[in-house]
Amino acid sequence: MLTSFSRDGLTGSTTGKMSPRETEERTVKVNYFPTKILLATDASKDAIKAAQIASDISSVSGSELHVLHVGNTKDFHVAPGAEQSFSPRSPSLGEVREKAEKTLEEAVKQVEEAGGAVAGAHLRMGDPDDEILRHCEEQGDIGLLVMGSRGLGPIKRRLMGSVSESVVRHARCPVLVARS
Repeated sequence: MLTSFSRDGLTGSTTGKMSPRETEERTVKVNYFPTKILLATDASKDAIKAAQIASDISSVSGSELHVLHVGNTKDFHVAPGAEQSFSPRSPSLGEVREKAEKTLEEAVKQVEEAGGAVAGAHLRMGDPDDEILRHCEEQGDIGLLVMGSRGLGPIKRRLMGSVSESVVRHARCPVLVARS
């Protein structure tokens, strides 16, 4: 059914045609390709497919490709008296950040090896799903978020949680999850 707006209101017709002038006035140019793609990655072997997909979409659409890695500080904690006990030492925040910086460099290499050009590399520290969502909100113009999934089974996903599942549920932009 062809629906058009006239001065008299909304009209519907299955056989009516709009004049070229009316069509031109009512045509909204829609670009389905995002202008900025964010690849949220941990640079693992499971993330290679996501890097390839993000690179391909970016090159086909002419979009900027940005890479984000979140240094996971969930497990970082300082237990009182830990230095006096025989418990294993948890890494310092500086060590966690240093490891995250190296991982981000590896992620950028993955994208470049996949044929993509990285417009920006971003590092955040914290809970991965929260930081990915916060980064998207702060940037505001992310047209597509691409990330990998390890394909955890239902039991592991319930126990450990799934970053990609949380992001899909809460993101305000389209999310593409590449399963390995």
